[in-house]
Amino acid sequence: MKNNLFKYSGFGLLYLAMIWVLLGAFLYAPLAKGLEEFTRVLYFHVPMAWIMVIAFFIGAYYSIIYLRRHEIIYDSYAEISSQLGLVFGILATITGAMWSKVSWGAYWNWDPRQTSIFILLLIYAAYFSLRSAVEEDGKRARLSAVYLLIAFATVPFFVFIVPRIYESLHPDPLINPQGKIKMDGKMLLVFLSSLTVFTILFFWIMQLRKTIVNLNLMMQKLFDGDS
Repeated sequence: MKNNLFKYSGFGLLYLAMIWVLLGAFLYAPLAKGLEEFTRVLYFHVPMAWIMVIAFFIGAYYSIIYLRRHEIIYDSYAEISSQLGLVFGILATITGAMWSKVSWGAYWNWDPRQTSIFILLLIYAAYFSLRSAVEEDGKRARLSAVYLLIAFATVPFFVFIVPRIYESLHPDPLINPQGKIKMDGKMLLVFLSSLTVFTILFFWIMQLRKTIVNLNLMMQKLFDGDS
């Protein structure tokens, strides 16, 4: 009963926090000069890109654990995290394209930021192609783990380095050349709230997926024992 109470309470708080982020983005926070109404995209685009990086990092982390312990469960965890990273990456790309349409007149301009995230998503999409091409569990897990480590090595390059090497159309009206965020108190509150809520949401989904995987493995062992 206590566990269920905590779970329902946590879900309720998360739900209320998501409502607050939506209300904050559309009603509470002021608009940034130069972005106007599309300032609101910021509160979703940046957190989604942030979660993509976190998810890819966790996928690489579980890949290292698998290579050390050779327990298939960690391969499954790495796959789950990479799936979520790919989903959030696609969402970040979509919200970025909305911003691009208003700022640059087209949904896609092959800007360095757009190009780099596109290549990154292709790299991780190839990971799932690799998994589907290998049937034997152990071999698939080993190859996938090595591939994820190599793939994650490209993440800092494509996310943080490439967009800063080449000139970009990507607007940075909220960040000055010194890297300090130029937001008033209301904007910063909503932005940090959104970042926190999306992070919690990611880990909640991740935990649910891990629980399902664990249950499936338990059921598989049960059936294997009976047979």
